[in-house]
Amino acid sequence: MALSLSALCLSCLSVVVCTATNAKLRIGKFAIHLYWVVPFICAVVLAATGEVPTSQIAEQFFGDSDMNPLKTLAIFLSMSAMSVYLDRVGFFKYLAAKVMRHAGTSQLKLFVLLYLIISLITLVTSNSTIVLTFTPFICYFAKHSNINPVPFVFMEYVAANTWSMFLMIGNTTNVYIATYFGVGFTDYIKMMAVPTVFAAAVSFGLLLLIFRKDLKAPLAASELEIAIRNKPALAVGVTGLAVCTVLLIVSSYISVPMWLICLASAAAVMIGAVICLLAKKQSLHPLAKTAKRMPWHLVPFLLSMFVVVLSLMNNGITEAIAEVFDGEQALWTFGGLSAAASNLMNNLPMSMFFVGILAEVAEASLTEAMFATVIGSNMGSLLTPVASMSAIMWLSIVKHKGVNFRFKHFVAKGVFICLPTLAAALGGLTLMMTV
Repeated sequence: MALSLSALCLSCLSVVVCTATNAKLRIGKFAIHLYWVVPFICAVVLAATGEVPTSQIAEQFFGDSDMNPLKTLAIFLSMSAMSVYLDRVGFFKYLAAKVMRHAGTSQLKLFVLLYLIISLITLVTSNSTIVLTFTPFICYFAKHSNINPVPFVFMEYVAANTWSMFLMIGNTTNVYIATYFGVGFTDYIKMMAVPTVFAAAVSFGLLLLIFRKDLKAPLAASELEIAIRNKPALAVGVTGLAVCTVLLIVSSYISVPMWLICLASAAAVMIGAVICLLAKKQSLHPLAKTAKRMPWHLVPFLLSMFVVVLSLMNNGITEAIAEVFDGEQALWTFGGLSAAASNLMNNLPMSMFFVGILAEVAEASLTEAMFATVIGSNMGSLLTPVASMSAIMWLSIVKHKGVNFRFKHFVAKGVFICLPTLAAALGGLTLMMTV
């Protein structure tokens, strides 16, 4: 038991330190994230000492069950591949440029329009996709329009991490928790749509309140134009993502696993892209850039943390914690605890740890506790940058672009937004549980 607890503490501590400092090992032009190294070492030690038998690891990794972490990775990496590809062919920048031109000279109108487009795109991609694609673009536009970028980049982050709750694919934590307990795509939407809308209404209202003075300043009309070089390649990406989303919605009715739908869709997009690029006699540079920007570092991290959680389950630790917190107020308890824990250990290891706890929760409380944990994993990331990988990436990009917005600024605004938004989301979930 001591070894399992030590592995958890060391893994979580390393994640917090490495993400807060953005620790990387640079080899030439390549930068390797280091936050997964300690969890990987801990997983190897746990396997070598028999805390988690290798036979159990093999069964979990290669068995045909919804708990298989490889299926979670297949969903996440496939959706990431399609999203990053669309960014490489200019789709998201093209949409943003169109929105900015329609805003005219009103910062408030631009703020609202950008919020809407970011929210819509988050629904079919993920919070990480928005952070990687929109943050640099917004910083660039704000600099050349001579306006304060902070209201727009912070709004972008809040919108992405609020609407990421709506669909299962919006956040890695959603995928992991939902697939572990066999929640279907449509069942997830039915439960999470109302909490997401409640949270979005509150967070957007608070954003307008915080930045009301900045948004009153005039704005020079945008003349920014983004050209699409290869429209067939763009069409392939948009079609692939659209078909994938539709198939995910009906997956429970056609009895096709979600991981297979995502994997097949991503493969079809990549093959179609190769054909389109070669037909236009263009280089395969967009595909190479797509592969380079993929979050491969999440693979060893997720698999390693899965082994750490298995050791906790084998030693009865998660069961003991479940007995303490299971009860009539499981929804609010797990919602609050998961949000707080996300800021202590990052939301991905938190989700994996809480899945082990949820597996021991009484069946009567499981549904509300599980969806409350999903909410906590998303809403917790509004409090501090430590809470999620998307926050760390966002803060790193903002800093690199010269925007004066540091850790302390994030927390100051995050406290004001996170707690009311979390309460609104949990209130929405409470309403859904009574229907």
